[in-house]
Amino acid sequence: HVQLVESGGGSVQTGGSLRLSCQVNGSYKRGSMCMGWFRHIPGKEREGVASIDSDGETTFADSVKGRFTISRDTAQNTPYLEMRSLRREDTAMYYCAAQPLLPCVAVVAMEYWGQGTQVTVS
Repeated sequence: HVQLVESGGGSVQTGGSLRLSCQVNGSYKRGSMCMGWFRHIPGKEREGVASIDSDGETTFADSVKGRFTISRDTAQNTPYLEMRSLRREDTAMYYCAAQPLLPCVAVVAMEYWGQGTQVTVS
C-alpha cells in the first residue's frame, strides 16, 4: 500500500512561486512508476498538471507550460512541482498521484492519491 503526503501549498501573490513536494510512504514493488500532479478547482473537473516517468520523461498541461517544472528524487521517489509566475487561475487544490509499475503513457487512472494541498494566488 502506498501513501502520498503533499506539502508546500499556501498563499502567494500573482507572479509568485511555490514548490510542492510529495512524500511517498509504504511498500511497493520497485520499478517503473508514473507520478503526477493534478489540481481541482471547485465546480470544474480535475485537471492533470504535470507527470514524470521513472526515466525522467515529463508532460505538462498547456496552461502551465513554461511556468511549472516537475522533477523527482529517484532514490525516494519524491516528486516536486516547481510553480513560477503564478496566476489567479492557478488557485486550486493540488494532488500528488502515483501509479507503480507503469509508464505514464500507459496509465488510464492513477492508483494512489494524496489528500491534497491548497494553493491560493491573489
